[in-house]
Amino acid sequence: MAEEKIPVLAIMRPESYREKSEAIARDYGFEPLCVPMIKLEGIKDDGFEPFIQRVIDGTSDYVVFTSANGITFTLDKLTEDEKKNFITALKKRKVIAIGPNTEKELVRIGIENSFMPADYSSEGIVEALCPEVKGKTVDLARSAYGAKLLIDGLEKCGATVYETHVYTLTIPEGAAQKELIERTLEGEVDAFAFTSSMMVRGFMKHAENLGASEAVKEILSRAVVGAIGTPTGNTLKKHGVNANVIPDEFTFEALIKAMKKEF
Repeated sequence: MAEEKIPVLAIMRPESYREKSEAIARDYGFEPLCVPMIKLEGIKDDGFEPFIQRVIDGTSDYVVFTSANGITFTLDKLTEDEKKNFITALKKRKVIAIGPNTEKELVRIGIENSFMPADYSSEGIVEALCPEVKGKTVDLARSAYGAKLLIDGLEKCGATVYETHVYTLTIPEGAAQKELIERTLEGEVDAFAFTSSMMVRGFMKHAENLGASEAVKEILSRAVVGAIGTPTGNTLKKHGVNANVIPDEFTFEALIKAMKKEF
């Protein structure tokens, strides 16, 4: 009796997620192929110092972290004393965590009472906060690629919104990225897990660099393609690819679990 083939899953998350991602993929019966299509880089814009000051002096009513990375890259910029003061001040603010990983990171640094909207999208945050933010100050600490929809929505609800970009996303270039496209073209990859719009753009850019955009789209139409969240699914659509799987829960494990059911 022939041995059942283990499906190969392309995981394109940043390098720092490799070990955890591979373990989850193997737990669900995939052979992981990890090739980052996104790189995280810390940045400090003009809004950062005023953001920290507003939190510490209490003029910020709400602090929104849209990812665990937003917390990490915020704290990385502070001295040990500043970190202590900032975390102490955060405990007195209403802190919004987008997604369970963000909530876990907040708990890890000592913020036990954050609020997590049921819907982890920009629309979900606006809907959850709109009834209570009129006349309030809201601070967002996030990537340079955050959707403007969140700011516009909260401002329409009467909030004063400040944004600071604490990290940015870039597309890594190298032999590994080229090889992933080549292996895709060879039919060696059975499933593709896309966890952000930037990841989709990175993957498609590398396909384009090899003159293989149409061929890759054709292969993806026959593969199992998973996306975390509707925005990522919509970005795939814009590139001519339909996601088979968009789980209700916006976590990597939920995505992999849902993709496994497709096999």
